[in-house]
Order: sequence, then C-alpha cells, then structure tokens
Amino acid sequence: MSAARKKAAARRPGRFIVLEGLDGAGTTTQVERLAAALRAEGHSVLTTREPSDGPVGTMIRQALTGRLGLPGGAGPLAPETLALLFAADRTDHLTARVLPALAAGQIVLCDRYVLSSLAYQGASLPMEWVEAVNACAVSPDLTLFVGVAPEVAARRRKARGGAAELFEADEAQRRIAKQYVAAIRRREKHERIVHIDGEQGIEAVTAASLVEIRKLLARKR
Repeated sequence: MSAARKKAAARRPGRFIVLEGLDGAGTTTQVERLAAALRAEGHSVLTTREPSDGPVGTMIRQALTGRLGLPGGAGPLAPETLALLFAADRTDHLTARVLPALAAGQIVLCDRYVLSSLAYQGASLPMEWVEAVNACAVSPDLTLFVGVAPEVAARRRKARGGAAELFEADEAQRRIAKQYVAAIRRREKHERIVHIDGEQGIEAVTAASLVEIRKLLARKR
C-alpha cells in the first residue's frame, strides 16, 4: 500500500473495528452479534474476517486444514510462507473490502487482523519480522481482545466439534496466548486495544464490547 493510500485511509469516514482472541474465544459469534446490534441502531455495518474469502485467503484455509502443503507431501507449509500468505491476503482484503467500506462511511467489523499474525506466526518466527511484512496494513480504530484462558478455549473448541486446524493443538494455543500478551504490549503504544473478559456469558461479552464501540463512535463524531 502506497504512502498516499495510507494517508487517505487515515482520513476514512468509516470506523475499523477488529476482534481478536484464541480459537474458541468467540470472536466470530461476537462479530455477528455486534453487527446486529449496531444495525439496529441505524449504522451501516460490514462484517468480514481473516483469512479472507479471497484467492489467497482460500489458500490459507486449505493450508490450515491440511489440504495444502509442501510438494510431494513433505509436510505443512513453512512458517515463513504462511506468514507471507497472511500478509498478502491482508493487502488484498484491505483493497477489495475494508478500505472501500470505510470510504463509504461504514463500520467494518473484522474477525482477526494483524494482531493474530503477531501472535500465531510470531509464536514460531521473530515478531519483528512478522510485523515488518505487515507494515502496509492500516491500523484499526479499535481492537477488542476477547480474552479467555487456553483451557476454556480448548473446552469450547471440543464442544463445537469439527476438524482441528493447524494451530488448534492445546500446546500451540498456550504458546499463542503468551504471544498475544507480547503482541498487545507491542501494539498498544500506537493502537487502541481493549481487553474484554471472554469468559463471561455471550450477552455480557456483547454488552461490554458495545460499550467500547459506542465510546469510539462518540469520540469520532
């Protein structure tokens, strides 16, 4: 993304809000609940996610479920390759969906963004390098980190069923939880990141998140 585009993005009339957390934190559920609440208040809302539904995002989802790997069945993609794919998907996602919606004045609710890359790919790669390959990503107006203990997230993943993905092993999630702490400490110097207690009931998490979103909307008007 060029410097001119980043400058234009800084003047965007819409609001970019990201939800983050471990697998099982409930971010996907909360994005939909928050969107419904905001729409009921008269806001125009776009919900989206990363990996995106674009061509690179589709490749990432195949890699996460073991359907895409190294040639000859030599194993999963290298961590560096996966990190670069996430960064490439992010630039496509911003160009195709996020920035146009923000330019149109919409609220964009995104399930995962740069913080996920720093936590997940940063668990096996230098966080500085992961941050560098994502340098073109515009900053959210607000990130809501839905915090749950790794053990709670594991129980929720087990209850929902489905095929396990690449990073969902319990040990990996414990390592990623620690990386999230480091990533938040690194990013909160120049981004607004708010911790939401994700171990509350679903309705309470939504209510707490709406409080923070309404603060943002009030400040920006």
